[in-house]
Amino acid sequence: MYQINEIFETIQGEASFTGTPSIFVRLQGCPVGCSWCDTKQTWDAKTSYVVSLEQTVEKKSDSEHWAKADAEDILALFQSRGYRAKHVVITGGEPCLFDLNPLCELLHQHGYSTQVETSGTFEIKVPAQTWVTVSPKINMRGGYEVLASAMKRANEIKHPVAMQKHVDELEELFKATGVHPRLVYLQPISQKAKATKLAIDTCIKKNWRLSVQVHKYLGIN
Repeated sequence: MYQINEIFETIQGEASFTGTPSIFVRLQGCPVGCSWCDTKQTWDAKTSYVVSLEQTVEKKSDSEHWAKADAEDILALFQSRGYRAKHVVITGGEPCLFDLNPLCELLHQHGYSTQVETSGTFEIKVPAQTWVTVSPKINMRGGYEVLASAMKRANEIKHPVAMQKHVDELEELFKATGVHPRLVYLQPISQKAKATKLAIDTCIKKNWRLSVQVHKYLGIN
């Protein structure tokens, strides 16, 4: 059973799949503790906040309410809601608290592509064809280390930055894990001008890429 915070159809606004119509499945639960997290409502899975799966789709604002669902329940909801997108983004929270193989495999069987967005601090359990976005959470208060296995599995790295130390930490992680991914995106935290300039300058210098959270500029989910 998966813990679902919300499910919604939108446009992917980050990294390689920017502009792709997508169904987002946001899972509940995350012990990593990022200070700048914009989905803190997903951290705790309190039983007093359990609702029906349908209610997670009908949310009008962020909340701690969540539902229990298996892969078949999730697919059935996609079909009943008439979603047209064929790309599914599994995010959180921290989605890799769960074995995502059953969900991803079922979706692949029904013509969907899948993408997982993870902090890289838990084992990534997905099929080979699932696109893995690792947003490495380094030195967060939860005390979890970014796993070398997660870095090796990543199809892309998407790293939030606000100051130079965040770039330095990423480079140190590459050295420590021996992983130097082909696709590295820097994403300015909170779209602040200073962070954006740092990301742009660094991307040009290192031949990395810029991710600007297009959905936030457009004012959509």
